[in-house]
Amino acid sequence: MDMILKTTGLCKNFKGQMAVNNVSLNIRRNSVYGLLGPNGAGKSTTLKMITGILSPISGSIEFDGHPWQRSDLTQIGALIETPPLYENLTAYENLKVRTTMLGLPDTRIDEVLHIVRLTGTGKKRAGQFSLGMKQRLGIAIALLNNPQLLILDEPTNGLDPVGIEELRELIRSFPAKGITVILSSHILSEVQQIADHVGIIAGGVLGYENELRTGEKSGTAIYGCSKMSSQGGVMNELPKAEHLKFKRAISNKLLFIAPFLTALFAWS
Repeated sequence: MDMILKTTGLCKNFKGQMAVNNVSLNIRRNSVYGLLGPNGAGKSTTLKMITGILSPISGSIEFDGHPWQRSDLTQIGALIETPPLYENLTAYENLKVRTTMLGLPDTRIDEVLHIVRLTGTGKKRAGQFSLGMKQRLGIAIALLNNPQLLILDEPTNGLDPVGIEELRELIRSFPAKGITVILSSHILSEVQQIADHVGIIAGGVLGYENELRTGEKSGTAIYGCSKMSSQGGVMNELPKAEHLKFKRAISNKLLFIAPFLTALFAWS
């Protein structure tokens, strides 16, 4: 199994409170990994440790078969929180600032604008872009260095349905281009429609990690959760897909949807 990124026992606390507790992720190369959890679950903190913004207090990160080091950031693109845009500049000019700083050829600007479908914006300034266009420009910036791994933190937040669909299609196109994606979300349906694998985190604890099957992506729910409860934001029992048969999911979908509804209501 070819893993581009692995974290082992990752921990981080703030003022004595554990924000991420013993999180071990396994990210397969050329796939989309969805990190699913409520707000405050530890998703952003985990991603910030992977990108070097924060340092873990314990645990390890392995990238492309070796211990993570700061030089690996040349192969990791990230869009965490708000896209870092100069709103008085055009899309091309925003990217030109970055290529100049990184010493990249200007030809790369046209390449990433084509990838994110922003080639027709002309002299329109970034401040006049829709939220979806700003997100795509932020992704274009993250793609400039031609990274192997792209990290997106809640990329569909605030987007209208059209913007969400455009971004969804864009993200799904990346594995075929040799780019692995980790995206975080608090929306179950978004992860189902985009991701190949899912990790569920709550209260800083990774409660579940597995592959999403074809039926799960089509919206029949992520089946195989024998029990998920939330106490203090932490899932106490892990999903056990291996204990349940697919034919039972077909005959009684509510049995499998209910645990996720319970978890979602607990998050709200």
